[in-house]
Amino acid sequence: MRTVAIIQARMLSTRLPQKVLADIAGQPLLAHVIARARRTQTLTETVIATTLNPADNELAALCDRLGVPYFRGSEDDVLDRYWRAAERFSADVIVRLTADCPLLDPRVIDRVVRVFHGGECDYVSNTLECTYPDGLDTEVFSRAALERAWREAEWQSQREHVTSYITDHPELFRLSNVRHTHDRSAWRWTVDEPEDLAFVRAVYEHCGPGPFGLAAVEKLLAAHPELAQINQGFTRNEGYAKSLREDRRIERSTTP
Repeated sequence: MRTVAIIQARMLSTRLPQKVLADIAGQPLLAHVIARARRTQTLTETVIATTLNPADNELAALCDRLGVPYFRGSEDDVLDRYWRAAERFSADVIVRLTADCPLLDPRVIDRVVRVFHGGECDYVSNTLECTYPDGLDTEVFSRAALERAWREAEWQSQREHVTSYITDHPELFRLSNVRHTHDRSAWRWTVDEPEDLAFVRAVYEHCGPGPFGLAAVEKLLAAHPELAQINQGFTRNEGYAKSLREDRRIERSTTP
């Protein structure tokens, strides 16, 4: 069974354009995300899903330099991009990661994947009930669940946010959540704003470029709680909330 991490990435992010190539400890942000995904024990392959927009040519070039397979698809219909990437790379199980999370912990990813493989679920994540820091999000789902969402999702928000159709319909899909031992949901480790980038750079400066994970950052913030204040004040899942406010039904083709 092929378990493939698909990392969605693009250059023209709304709040912090070109963040995926921002320098962190001498490497592009996306390179850190890829390296962390590749240190997992449960993934068959890690790939990038980017867009056909010429602005993402530079991102594709980075993937070529790093030897990372990638797929280029729709810029706005991210669900379609994921489904076609899963088809391209023959994924039986999809692990959804995003390119704005340079503090991803391979052990957290492995934990969520193992829960998926150990049960009878269509979807497992650590985000149905948030207890991990924002930026350690991991979602795992079957290709059958992804295909059903791809065929049936009719709202713009469900096309933009890949798994929202699945999580919106617990009557259709078997869902499960993975909890952290402590509630760290107030911590923000994703990169959407300049303050987020400053925080992540500070963490790498203290912890070094090597393979450090959740426990090391928890220890750092316990010793230096002021670091967590660098990027406080932003709402979790702000982009999704905006999508819901502006939501609309769309017409689309379901031709493979």
